[in-house]
Amino acid sequence: MSESTNAPDDATPSHRAVGNLIARYAELVDDGDFVGLGDLLADATFVGSSEPVSGADAITEMFQDTLIVYADGTPRTQHVVTNVAVEVDEQNDRAVARSYVTVLQSLPDLPLQPIAGGRYHDRFERRAGCWRFVERRVVINLVGNVSRHLRPR
Repeated sequence: MSESTNAPDDATPSHRAVGNLIARYAELVDDGDFVGLGDLLADATFVGSSEPVSGADAITEMFQDTLIVYADGTPRTQHVVTNVAVEVDEQNDRAVARSYVTVLQSLPDLPLQPIAGGRYHDRFERRAGCWRFVERRVVINLVGNVSRHLRPR
């Protein structure tokens, strides 16, 4: 037990590991690494504006089919994740997190601007000592000009 918080000594590393997964998701999207996103979410169900998607290959394909990628190999976005709240259940190897996301985009002919804002609702499990996403729910409630970010359906 930690003397200052009366929490198990491993609580901070678990919170940090979960926070790192949340940050890694944003990095992979902004890098245009959709195979990496599939790997990151391989054990998860992704719930967004369409039907839920599960499995590495299906998640990779969903991102490839949804996001516009430019000559530099990226969607030219910056996902800013804030207000991250992580709750860890160490005894059951589970965690939940809530956070806000603001998506910024800039192109040579498009000034830097926010294009979307919303919330992430995540569930995690620790398997073989490693934290993994088991569900990511994305709720976008503020939408700007996404015409240069999302492929037409």
